[in-house]
Amino acid sequence: MTTTSPLSALRSLLQAQNLDGMIVPRADAFQSEYSAPHDECLAWLTGFTGSAGQALVLRDKALIFVDGRYQVQVRNEVDLSAWEIHHLHNEPLEALLNTLVPAGSRIAFDPMLMVNSQYEGLKETHCELVPLAECPFNAIWHDRPAPPKAPFRLMPDSISGESSSAKRARVAVELEQSGADYLAITQPDNIAWLLNIRGADITHSPVTLSFALLGRNGDVEWFVNEEKTTNLPQSLLASLTILPMDNFVPRLSALARGKHICLDTDYSPVALRFAVEEHGGSVIWQHDPVTFIKAHKNDVELEGYRDSHRKDGAAWVNFLAWLAHEVPAREAAGNPLTELEAQARQLAFREQQEGFIEQSFGTISASASNAAMCHYHSSEATNAAITSANFYLNDSGGQYSNGTTDATRTLAYGPQEPQRRLHYTAVLKGFLSLITLQFPDGTQGHQLDAFARRPLWELGLDFDHGTGHGVGHQLLIHEGPQRIAKKVSPWPLTAGNIMTIEPGYYLADQYGIRIENQVEIVASRPGFCRFASLTLIPIDLSQVDFNLLNSQEKHWINDYHLQVRETLSPRVESSARPWLFEATAPIQVG
Repeated sequence: MTTTSPLSALRSLLQAQNLDGMIVPRADAFQSEYSAPHDECLAWLTGFTGSAGQALVLRDKALIFVDGRYQVQVRNEVDLSAWEIHHLHNEPLEALLNTLVPAGSRIAFDPMLMVNSQYEGLKETHCELVPLAECPFNAIWHDRPAPPKAPFRLMPDSISGESSSAKRARVAVELEQSGADYLAITQPDNIAWLLNIRGADITHSPVTLSFALLGRNGDVEWFVNEEKTTNLPQSLLASLTILPMDNFVPRLSALARGKHICLDTDYSPVALRFAVEEHGGSVIWQHDPVTFIKAHKNDVELEGYRDSHRKDGAAWVNFLAWLAHEVPAREAAGNPLTELEAQARQLAFREQQEGFIEQSFGTISASASNAAMCHYHSSEATNAAITSANFYLNDSGGQYSNGTTDATRTLAYGPQEPQRRLHYTAVLKGFLSLITLQFPDGTQGHQLDAFARRPLWELGLDFDHGTGHGVGHQLLIHEGPQRIAKKVSPWPLTAGNIMTIEPGYYLADQYGIRIENQVEIVASRPGFCRFASLTLIPIDLSQVDFNLLNSQEKHWINDYHLQVRETLSPRVESSARPWLFEATAPIQVG
């Protein structure tokens, strides 16, 4: 019996419709970083399971584009005889279209999966972009999972710090000032924040997939499958107009004439633009104001973050103390601990903490060369031993009832060769350079990025991912709009933002190093801000060349470890306290 590959099936469908190719993004209609199984079209087509990428399928060629985090992983997952690998940012799709296909080629796309900013860039190519009326994967992905139907749950005002009605009123003021009649909200985390609800449609991401229209009077039309709302109070439901999710685009078309509709150029499906403009409306292009308002945490949210990090820090210390015993003992017994065993034990420690709901993302438990893949996830096929010969990298976090955590530690259980120690020290110095920084209020993330990279640059090294990202409040692990990266970010960093600081270094097929703390931006001197660490986890100093650290760096480490020790010692298991005190012992400064 012969079977048709996903790539062959898509090509046959395109040929039947007289199309020369198709753009297949990683994204779903909500531009989710992590998608429900129903929306994993790129993974089904290519085998690539990373969180960022896109494909271009032509009649005689297939290309997949991924960023620097996935250059190793993609080569391990896709059929290299069928797919060419390209860099998502360094080799933009627009440029390749002009060189790979003849002028006038008909290139298809799903307008619910492409955002306006990408559409505008692709319009400049010499191809004819053809929007599809229906998703082609419905016809060729025969065992496609059903769309998720997880119910919502209420996020109490006592944890969110502000009522939904107050939030709607604040956003409505923004619409009034911009001259918009409606705001189309397509990001599920923005809807979750606005309505004070959480969901479970996507693993580790407490959102439910839906759309919303917010009028300038504060009224909300919510496009959602009604069976998901059964757990919500009638008082909330009565304040909303609830319509089926499939009615979202038709409703925009129906109300568009003479109206000004606010769409987010980077997140709204271009299908919404077509619906508005083709039916007599006009689009106001601006970033969804909910995104910016949501990023500035209120006092209740901030205290929730701090509390969740105290709990998460205790779980981490219990885990690290356990590792410190198990790794050498198991190695000596000839039965070394594995990545998956460590990952499972860490989750068990988190599950002991009050208010823990689930992991905030899939744990990166990576030993030796596996850690060279920034977003590696261990499996039975790749499950490596954790031994004294290699670094072990753990990047993980938790969703707690009042906050979201994210941290990374790189650990060693035996002496490492000089090059590895040098690289570890350079990553630590980059981390310290940024976390100790005082900067003017309103500084943008790209203006700070080089502080974390300089120690690596001085060695002729770098890392191909961002240095920091926002974190949602019992929401998404990667939250916009603020970020710290080489790429220009126009959003100001100011008190009340929650970020991460996470420089790293990765040597393909050998090892990976990353140190990450979650931080709160707080006011410092007048007109200035600084980073206050939320993460409370000892930093492994066993491989640090202290001759390369200055006195300021050493003082920060001692002050930080004192805070970790005093905060967590009453919270951790008694068996973990000796390890905690040893791991946070002060280092010599002079």
